[in-house]
Amino acid sequence: MTGRLNSAQPYALGLFRIIVGLLFACHGAASLFGVLGGAMGGGTVPAGTWPGWYAAVIQLVGGTLVALGLGTRAAALIASGSMAYAYFKVHQPEALWPLQNGGEPSAMFCWAMLLLVFTGSGALGLDRLFTARGASETERPASSASAGEREPAAA
Repeated sequence: MTGRLNSAQPYALGLFRIIVGLLFACHGAASLFGVLGGAMGGGTVPAGTWPGWYAAVIQLVGGTLVALGLGTRAAALIASGSMAYAYFKVHQPEALWPLQNGGEPSAMFCWAMLLLVFTGSGALGLDRLFTARGASETERPASSASAGEREPAAA
């Protein structure tokens, strides 16, 4: 059973990344464009306002990159940091526990994104396409010597 679970781990991680990234991007889209109910029950965050507008841009761009699996570790690090900031600056002064201060989404997104920093994109990510293509291009010249070259004989 452990073997089957271990072989499915990259795919489970990939699905986790896609869902977390999509949900994170939806928060940004709601704040920036007023879709899906808008920011805090309706409307949009005014452009350029600190920290709400910048957080929404990080959510939309970072969530999209994480969902696609493109630059996952860097995008997740920035997203995790923005959620840590949101939790400690906005929610934690209201009460100690996330359940009391309304900071559960910030705390959960912070830790989920931090996990992706350490695990990477898993399966189904665009990162894998670029790393596989880059690895195959760098391995070709090294693996085949040209016809006129010979490797030096061992002494």
